[in-house]
Amino acid sequence: MTREENDSAGKAAIVLLSGGLDSITVLALATRQGYACHALSFDYGQRHNAELAAARRIAERYRVADYKIFNLGLNAMGGSALTDSAIAVPTSPQTGIPVTYVPARNTIFLAYALGWAEVLHASDVFIGVNAVDYSGYPDCRPEFIQAFQTMANLATKAGVEGQQIRIHTPLMAMSKADIIRQGSTLGVDYADTVSCYAADVEGRACGVCDACRLRAAGFAAAGVVDPTRYVRG
Repeated sequence: MTREENDSAGKAAIVLLSGGLDSITVLALATRQGYACHALSFDYGQRHNAELAAARRIAERYRVADYKIFNLGLNAMGGSALTDSAIAVPTSPQTGIPVTYVPARNTIFLAYALGWAEVLHASDVFIGVNAVDYSGYPDCRPEFIQAFQTMANLATKAGVEGQQIRIHTPLMAMSKADIIRQGSTLGVDYADTVSCYAADVEGRACGVCDACRLRAAGFAAAGVVDPTRYVRG
């Protein structure tokens, strides 16, 4: 056992679990480090629930200490192709921040994780954000995570009483191929995951959205067989 694993053994941690490739890798990493993982997913009004079904399966497979799904209803605001059926999911690369960006999503998700962490007296929150092979979302950048962690320790009872909250982003500087390689060494079964922005009810991927392109390129670059099920495949 490494020193890091020894320090974290048995400690409660919140792991944000979307049901996608990145979040399962983070859960596997946190589990390997010895944390008692409390997994957290969100039914935020996304246009499909296939990723939530995947998240449930993953939580069961990893026998997490606890698993919660919070209902948010961000579709009431709209403004994203992932929550508003009137906005089409792009099938080709976009310039700038794409319409699949959900306004303030990671800020909201992390705020809920922060609240649960306080209830559990946990100091560690894990999230699978990445700023290498990603869609350019502003709330996936290291600057955002650092700012949120600073805010978390100013805005919570735990923080002001000396129990510092740490936001862990182990995938931040990794390519998608590196993430897949890392997960493969941890025994991750990526067939359990759903990454597609327009997956059907069975979790089959469209193969043409931004998430699908990044995922397919990652498996190809990693030299790992892609287990993704495609609607057109």
